[in-house]
Amino acid sequence: MKASERVLVTGGAGFIGSHTVALLIRRGLRVSVLDDLSSGRREYVHPAAEFHCVDVASGGLDPVFRTIQPTHVIHLAAQTSVPASLKQPGLDAQVNVMGTLNVLESCVELGRRAGRPPKVVVACSAAIYGEPRYLPVDEEHPRVPQSFYGLHKSLILDYLRLYHDHYGLPYTALVYSNVYGPRQTQGGVIGAFVEAALSGGTPLIYGDGRQTRDFVFVSDVARANHRALLAANGEVLNISMGREVSINELCDIVATAAARPLRPAYAPSRPGDVQRSALSCRKACRLLNWRPAVPLHEGVRRTLADVGPIGGELEVAIARLRQR
Repeated sequence: MKASERVLVTGGAGFIGSHTVALLIRRGLRVSVLDDLSSGRREYVHPAAEFHCVDVASGGLDPVFRTIQPTHVIHLAAQTSVPASLKQPGLDAQVNVMGTLNVLESCVELGRRAGRPPKVVVACSAAIYGEPRYLPVDEEHPRVPQSFYGLHKSLILDYLRLYHDHYGLPYTALVYSNVYGPRQTQGGVIGAFVEAALSGGTPLIYGDGRQTRDFVFVSDVARANHRALLAANGEVLNISMGREVSINELCDIVATAAARPLRPAYAPSRPGDVQRSALSCRKACRLLNWRPAVPLHEGVRRTLADVGPIGGELEVAIARLRQR
C-alpha cells in the first residue's frame, strides 16, 4: 500500500481491533481508530493511531470520513454476544445492521466525493451458518442462523453484495470462527477458563461440554484482516483453524497450560448455541495467501502469559512513547 493511503478501523479499541491496528502500524500504514468505547478500552488505542470516539450506530459518520479520507476500512465494531441478541434483538440489529449500513453509506458518500469508495473489510461470524449440515463448513454452506446475532451478521453479507452491485463498493467479508487471545474482555470461553485458572474459580460450561468449537488466535485474525485490504474483492472467506475442539478438551488444555486444576460446573445449554462447529479456511488460504499459524496450545499459553489490563505488545509501544 502507498504511504498516502489510510486505513480506518472501526472497533479499533476492542479485542480484535486493537491487535489489527497494532499489526497495521507495524506494517508502516497510517491508521485511524473509530470506537465509542462501549466495550473497547481507551488504553487499547495504539498511541500511533488517530482516535475518534464515535458510535457507528448513531450515524453522523460522514464528517469523520471526510476528515480521515480513508482509502480502506476494516469494520469490526459490533455487538458480539449471542445471548444478548436473543434478549434484545432490536439493539443487536441497531448495532450490527444499522451500524454497518452507516459505515457502508459513508464509504459510498466518500466515493462520490473522492472518485472511488474505500475498500471495506467486514467482520462476520460462524453464527451465520447455524447447526452445520457437514463439517468443516465451507463458504457454500447454507446460512441458517439460530440466533438474532447470526441472522443480522448474515444480512450484512447480502447488503455487501448489493452495495457492491449497485454502488461499486469493493469489499471482502471475513467469517471468523471463535477468536481468542490477549485483551478478550468479554464473551470468550477461553478467557473465562483462563480467568478461572488464575483465580482458582470454577468455570461454567453450558451443556455437557461435548459441544465443539473452532478456535483461532487473534494474531492470525489480524493478519487475515491485513491481507484482505488488497485481495479477494467481492469474496466471503472463512477465517479459522479448521479443527473441532470440545469444550471439555479445551478446559483440560487451559488447566495443563496453567498448571492448575480446573473443575467446571455444568449448566443447561443456552438458546442459539450450536452443537458442533468447524470452518474450512481453504479458500482464505488460497485467495489471501494466508494460513493460521498459532496452534491452540500455544495460543492458550500466550493468553495466560499476557493476562493484564493491557496486552503486552501495546504496553511496549506505550512505554516506548513515554520514554521519548
